[in-house]
Amino acid sequence: MLIDATAVPADRGGVGRYVDSLVAALDRDGAAITVVCQPRDEQLFAQLAPASRVVRTAETIATRTARLTWEQTTLPRLARRLGVDVVHSPHYTMPLASRAASVVTLHDATFFTDALLHSSVKARFFRAWTTTALRRASLCVVPSAATAEELARVTRGRRADLEIIQHGVDTERFHPPSPEEIRAARDAVGLGNMPYVAFLGALEPRKNVPALIRGFALAVADQPDPPALVLAGQPGWDRQVENALDAVPHRLRVIRAGYLPFETLAGFLGGAELVAYPSLGEGFGLPVLEAMASGACVLTTRRLALPEVGGDAVAYCGVGAGDVAAALRELLADPSGRAALAEAAQRRAKEFSWALSAERHRVAYELAWHRHRAASA
Repeated sequence: MLIDATAVPADRGGVGRYVDSLVAALDRDGAAITVVCQPRDEQLFAQLAPASRVVRTAETIATRTARLTWEQTTLPRLARRLGVDVVHSPHYTMPLASRAASVVTLHDATFFTDALLHSSVKARFFRAWTTTALRRASLCVVPSAATAEELARVTRGRRADLEIIQHGVDTERFHPPSPEEIRAARDAVGLGNMPYVAFLGALEPRKNVPALIRGFALAVADQPDPPALVLAGQPGWDRQVENALDAVPHRLRVIRAGYLPFETLAGFLGGAELVAYPSLGEGFGLPVLEAMASGACVLTTRRLALPEVGGDAVAYCGVGAGDVAAALRELLADPSGRAALAEAAQRRAKEFSWALSAERHRVAYELAWHRHRAASA
């Protein structure tokens, strides 16, 4: 069993956390896996999967073009040389000429359903590879029932052909934080003792950050001592963020914290008055689950897979600035309600584990191998 981790970016966003956590859980479960990664990640995967074989690529494949070329030419030969019978490609693309069974993870359907939320190049690229994977892979994995249903609808495929395997949550990194962890997160952001509303995610159109900024300003404008809004995560390409920030009254504080180190995330999320994630649609919603596990009161939307993660343990709102403002205003005025949601969120987060996800992936690998053998007979 080979997992191609070469598409994982250096800064670990959602896909990176999926691959890292799955690899570690499979290794703990005793699965015989080989992880192929870029040279910069060799030591990391050796630590995450000490009982597994880690193989670094010989060449630099940092660009998308170089990585795709390597995937189509070198990876099939490497899989044959290593004697693996299943190749798991965890981010849409796959080697087309491999003799091994192929498993591909398709993370969401928004490249079809909400193409304007992505750059045009990115939307075309992932639509093409999603269609190819559904047609050519031995088996495709999706992280939620909502993603399965949307992909079946937009590609005219069958929902039953998609293996639904939910993500887990890394409870070592995401847990109710200690006072020391909260203080360290506050120091990293420069908050002092000021209360704050947290957002964690890339500043891209799908995350609906402009509506959050405008909704926050509306919700706290009349408060004598308003909290801050802290936007943490890697910069994206949402040009409306700057316009929304320019319209925030000077007396209100909005902090662009940028990318935060992993060790500060539990303190950042769990130390907030609430975590706001008014996304326009998610294939799963890992940031919501991680906030829940960190003991946060979470506000999100009912779009796509988010209710599958949040259930009754989070608060919901619409996607407009007015909807966000009304929900924020209500939650900020109700400390006991926030505490009750935070407690419910911690309980619900325990239902999602990487150990269970790894077990389900192992079953998927076996099913893919049997399908491949049957198709080759």
